[in-house]
Amino acid sequence: MPLPLRLPRRRRAPPGGLPDPVGRAGRPAARHGLRIGPGLRRLQAGLRPRRGRLPDPRRPQGVTRRKENHVTSTVTEPRRGPERNRTVAAFVITILLTSFVAATYGFGFYLFAQIVTDMRDDLGFGYTVVGTVTAAGQLGFLAFALLGTWVSTRLGGGTVTIGSAVLCGICLVLIPMTDSIVLIGVLLTILGGTAASVYVPLVEIVGRVVDYRHRGKVLGLISSGTSYGVFVNSLLVPSFVGSGNWRGLWYCVGLGTLAVTAVAAYAFKRYGLFYSPAENQADNQAGEHEDAAADTTSARAGWRMVLVRWVVIVWIIKFLNGFACMPFQNYLSPYLREGLGFDIHFAAQVWGTIAVIGMGAGFAVGWLSDRIGVRRSMLLCYAMFFTSALLLVLAPVGYVPMVSGVLFALAFYPIYGLVPAYVSKSASGAAATVIFGVTNVTQGLGGIVGNYTAGFLKNVTGDFMWYYAVIAAATVVLGALVLQLPHEGSAASFVGRRAPRSVSDKETSHA
Repeated sequence: MPLPLRLPRRRRAPPGGLPDPVGRAGRPAARHGLRIGPGLRRLQAGLRPRRGRLPDPRRPQGVTRRKENHVTSTVTEPRRGPERNRTVAAFVITILLTSFVAATYGFGFYLFAQIVTDMRDDLGFGYTVVGTVTAAGQLGFLAFALLGTWVSTRLGGGTVTIGSAVLCGICLVLIPMTDSIVLIGVLLTILGGTAASVYVPLVEIVGRVVDYRHRGKVLGLISSGTSYGVFVNSLLVPSFVGSGNWRGLWYCVGLGTLAVTAVAAYAFKRYGLFYSPAENQADNQAGEHEDAAADTTSARAGWRMVLVRWVVIVWIIKFLNGFACMPFQNYLSPYLREGLGFDIHFAAQVWGTIAVIGMGAGFAVGWLSDRIGVRRSMLLCYAMFFTSALLLVLAPVGYVPMVSGVLFALAFYPIYGLVPAYVSKSASGAAATVIFGVTNVTQGLGGIVGNYTAGFLKNVTGDFMWYYAVIAAATVVLGALVLQLPHEGSAASFVGRRAPRSVSDKETSHA
């Protein structure tokens, strides 16, 4: 007679509905198919669960282990704020950050240059003052890039971004209230600084809100914000300046910036982007996964990365970007009109084409970088940049300068989004803020050196052509530096965290 089959008794869960962390005979619950997250691990250690509620045992709280880009990496999720749809949050924050770049760069940097003639006629200052104010704006950019990096590691990227936007709006409103060119120069210097400080925390904010696979296109769109600001200027300037009301134009863009900032402040609070990095790091101390994340998100880790090879390469790339890209656009119109003999209408057509293409180039190339990799997209941009400069040196006749302008637009705006995209995929938190903040400083220094070199070559040779030859040579160096960068998401790019398993270049290049 067969014996009855005895099934093992099912163990009852302890009070509270949480599964028993230890199975039969003291065996770990993981052997029975149960998954223990950091939140449950805190309960086992007798610690109070974060945010005053019991964690979901099926979903670890805070830091998770996610398989991204064929590499298991640590991803820090936003810890504060109500639950929300991540896709909607990413879309809203992207639009707001693009608006900030449009305001600080388009209004703060370029609006003065577009209406300087009318302001000179009204206030009576000369071009020496214009040059001094422009130089002061560059110095403000450098100073705020350093200051913004330091403050972001203490107050958080969201606070610095909103504060910079508020300061930008206030300065825009104050400019038409005074007739003192000295005070206007001070306000324009601060505006140049806010362009840097609002841009420094972008990598950190995007890394907290946007999924890894979408960061290239998002940062590409944000980098094109300058072209949107210039486009808005082109729509507003004729109506205001045509009636002699340049002061009303400053009021309009200033109040508009403050209105967008108010909406952004509400959105940042709703989506949990106001936080203290020290508090965030303290929250990350519980659990073995949190410990690994804390090493890479701290500001101290960012400053230590000066000894990391790929970080130094990124800083050199940004210096050469400023050295080559900024003088390219600054001296394009003088070179077309004075050096090549084209009239003002053709030069305006070239610049109009550059502005229109730039409005979509950042997003398009960013979308491409999410599919073929950031490094390959950077190489593509530098190849177009090299061809653009070479055309102005070898064959600047007919419509060739127009083709050169198209290639420049396709490379110029996206490259300012690809570098932060690479940083956001290789570092996170305050460390990413520090790395990217220093890149803004090196870019500003490169722009100063490049503009001085271009003016020196013009005085010595009598032609801007030689500096465009220097730009072509600089893009070759940039391409060689990009080839030295590790693939984003590879083991070599994860600095300060536990080395993930090694993967082939073929795997990581198609992230």
